[in-house]
Amino acid sequence: MNEAELAAGLPQTANYRYGDVVGDRLYVAGQVPVDGDNRVVGIGDVAAQARQCIDNLRALLAAHGFTTDDVHHLTVYVVGDHDALVTAWGGVSNAFHDNVPPATLLGVSVLGFTGQLVEVDAQIERAG
Repeated sequence: MNEAELAAGLPQTANYRYGDVVGDRLYVAGQVPVDGDNRVVGIGDVAAQARQCIDNLRALLAAHGFTTDDVHHLTVYVVGDHDALVTAWGGVSNAFHDNVPPATLLGVSVLGFTGQLVEVDAQIERAG
């Protein structure tokens, strides 16, 4: 974790890198619903977790000089049934003001943190 990411309020985690800038690209780790105090937010609330993932993504983008306009693809992982996927999509869509970049929405059986229901991955590149 670098100082810009820490200053952006992302949770400090050992042995974990949020992002790596290579030229005009930002390679990111999956964004999880963890707040600056290293707590999973919205336990049992898919929409709240989707919002936190996007909030963390925005903080990471800003820390490295990118914006949501530079996000060209999202992958949204959701634990749960079809209704959970629809709810997560609603949270992502709201966060992008109904202008979501191309995205893939996937149902999965488990994610990394206890209580985690959503994770968001992104492909990011500045327009040249």
